[in-house]
Amino acid sequence: MGSSLCVSIFLVLSIFIQSSAHGQSLGLEPFRRRSRDVETKKTLQKTETKFLLFERESDKGCQIQLHQPDTLQECGFNSSLPLVMLIHGWSMDGLLEDWIWTMADALKSQLAQPVNVGLADWLTLAQNHYAIAVRNTRLVGQEVAALLQWLEESAQFSRSNVHLIGYSLGAHVSGFAGSFIGGKQKIGRITGLDAAGPLFEGTSPSDRLSPDDANFVDSIHTFTREHMGLSVGIKQPIAHYDFYPNGGAYQPGCHLLELYKYIAKHGLNAITQTIKCAHERSVHLFIDSLQQADLQNTGYMCSDMDTFSQGLCLSCKKGRCNTLGYHIRQEWHSKKSKKLFLVTRAQSPFKVYHYQFKIQFLNQMEKPVEPTFSMSLLGTKDEVQKIPITLGEGITSNKTYSLLITLDIDIGELVMIKFKWENSAVWANVWNTVQTIIPWGRGPLYSGLILKSIRVKAAETQQRITFCLENMDDLQLHPTQEKTFVRCGINSKKLKQKVR
Repeated sequence: MGSSLCVSIFLVLSIFIQSSAHGQSLGLEPFRRRSRDVETKKTLQKTETKFLLFERESDKGCQIQLHQPDTLQECGFNSSLPLVMLIHGWSMDGLLEDWIWTMADALKSQLAQPVNVGLADWLTLAQNHYAIAVRNTRLVGQEVAALLQWLEESAQFSRSNVHLIGYSLGAHVSGFAGSFIGGKQKIGRITGLDAAGPLFEGTSPSDRLSPDDANFVDSIHTFTREHMGLSVGIKQPIAHYDFYPNGGAYQPGCHLLELYKYIAKHGLNAITQTIKCAHERSVHLFIDSLQQADLQNTGYMCSDMDTFSQGLCLSCKKGRCNTLGYHIRQEWHSKKSKKLFLVTRAQSPFKVYHYQFKIQFLNQMEKPVEPTFSMSLLGTKDEVQKIPITLGEGITSNKTYSLLITLDIDIGELVMIKFKWENSAVWANVWNTVQTIIPWGRGPLYSGLILKSIRVKAAETQQRITFCLENMDDLQLHPTQEKTFVRCGINSKKLKQKVR
């Protein structure tokens, strides 16, 4: 990331730090005592939070009034359908963000089964110093719980049919709603979209969103890059399934170069919009899961992004992968959170196709070689040319490398690989000169690299394929040279028939 962007991130995070200082002076413990006092009251007669229901697409919302059953009928609430409630986060300008209407429209228009779509509007409590807004999340959570309890009493509506989707601070509001509602039965599902980090990172499960707050909890982490000991989004797992797209620290398309686009669109608010890009990406990934029914993103269980980037974590066995977004499989086998990783594009549709390539080299030169390669892939549907391959270390003798390759398009079943040594022309000239001065013609003395095999795993289909050299009489690979690999046991004639 460029230094200018680091500075701008620091400016935004300094707001968190300044607000945190206010939080320290106010103290969090008195608020916790107050929250327990409020919890003892059985019902709330009036709430600071406004609850809106969207009857149709492009609807700006109809307000439901607590303990006024006629407003349920006026706003078109259907107790036989599930309720999906959106909960926004911290506000600096006191305005509802555009993503709310986009997500509400997608929920109303893109699902096979219709649902009630609502919004918990807590702007009056969210537009404060950050630490004060943090303290208000508990009150808002209690008000959401009060609404759900009232729906149970007045409309015989089960809390198990509730799905809370909370962004940033709204994720923790959702968690508090789940813990405040009480009783043996839990809320059906909570989704946390880049749940806020400052004043929540490292706290106990009762002080943030946690897997205990609903029957099923999923979370998407998109802006966990740490500055001055803080990250905008929470880093630690907080759900049954925690997704970390692109590692979760930062997102493609949100870099300094994008600032110029935001300046043209947002003027003086450009820096804020640039920062919000990675944080709000969690929201757009979720919306994408609704709008792109045939292009669902899959996350794979892994310990960290470095390991994932080697292609070592593309298994779907025993629940080790799951669908990111609305259509996630709601299953879990233990209380321990599962961390899932994936790569995405910079814009919608965000889906990419993940492949593990395991390449075995045999170096028959005296010194280590640090070449750059490229691969061209031919599939039954499409092809991709010249994917750059950098191994990051010298090839010494006999070694197998594992790496992750992602494609923006679906090429179908992989049937051919063209592997090329992409070193510069200077390298090639030196090589040719050496070959002329020192002929290698005596016996089986080799001077190049030998690729013994290329093994591929396609994550989306879980298919494993081994590729062999098409011409087994010419094993050596030299600079600027390209070798063709086909699926072992398939000759060229059969291959051409398959591609057709």
